[in-house]
Amino acid sequence: MALNIGIVGLPNAGKSTIFNALTRAKAPTAGYPFTTIEPNTGVMQLPDERLLKIAEFTHPEKITPATVEFVDVAGLVRGASRGEGLGNQFLGHIRNMSALLHVVRCFIDENVAHPEGAIDPKSDIEVIETELLLADLQTTERRVARVEKQAKSGDREAQRSLAVYQRVKELLESGKTASLFSPNDAEETHIFDELGLLTAKPGFFAANIDEGSMPGGNRFSDEVLKIAGERNIPAVVISGKIESELLDLDEAERAEYLGELGITETGLVGVIRGGYRLLGLITFYTTVGPELRAWSVPAGTPAPRAAGKIHSDMERGFIKAEVLNFHDLAIVGSEHQAKEEGKVRMEGKDYIVQDGDIIRIKFNA
Repeated sequence: MALNIGIVGLPNAGKSTIFNALTRAKAPTAGYPFTTIEPNTGVMQLPDERLLKIAEFTHPEKITPATVEFVDVAGLVRGASRGEGLGNQFLGHIRNMSALLHVVRCFIDENVAHPEGAIDPKSDIEVIETELLLADLQTTERRVARVEKQAKSGDREAQRSLAVYQRVKELLESGKTASLFSPNDAEETHIFDELGLLTAKPGFFAANIDEGSMPGGNRFSDEVLKIAGERNIPAVVISGKIESELLDLDEAERAEYLGELGITETGLVGVIRGGYRLLGLITFYTTVGPELRAWSVPAGTPAPRAAGKIHSDMERGFIKAEVLNFHDLAIVGSEHQAKEEGKVRMEGKDYIVQDGDIIRIKFNA
């Protein structure tokens, strides 16, 4: 699956600052609400030390990292579902995202107004989650209204869809998220998935702190981490200001700056790790012609389906896969030596791709 993440949060939480740091985009930021008018979209190449190490062994002409797409929409405010603010207008842009990153403000700045009047992570999270739930309820109500007449006329497909929509609507009206909906079969799963409900998506938190609170965080970010822990979802403590400053530094300067702050890795890496953990993703690698490339797939993906990520013909005509795991390559030091020591295996259609696998697909075109 492609990793794409929608960024949500209150105005002035630092969403666009973090978006710019992730994607090196230049979306406008300011200390007042609704700086983001139109949704911003950007792509980040995933940092991957294994990819660079494999390149040292294989000497490819081209290296292509895996990527993640981010979409930053206008901040949501209390009452967004009733037309307050701008964010609710653009939620459609994140309905196809794999996951949602909820940026929570955990810094005090008198020059940057808070739409609720004071910093309160728990309350801020509740505001956003309530507005997402109400937006989902509106989506479901529209679907119910659309198919009711067809269902009454005896249309079986409409009747089946209406039954699912009504159950989802009842769930949302009770204040529960769409993630708690339980389809009875594959058809109901398909009907439910087509709704694209926001509260059905996996989500995680980014606690955006001030520079002075690094690296340990503060009482606000501690509250976010506590909430995430109770829900068993990832959370990362990040300073949007620091991440922005890092963009202007070269490799050596960046390492020195992080060392001075007592940070071993940037918050952006933490965001990517959180997304991977949330979605259960792994990375495998291919060497096709002159190109070495990284790919993201869910853990448990069979080799033919992984091959389909590269090209649909490879999945249809899959014969077998030549597999060498990065761990073995790193130990022996070369592909030739790996073959000599029997570390390169031929795997069939039942093989489950493992994190770090370097794969060459054999297929009939």
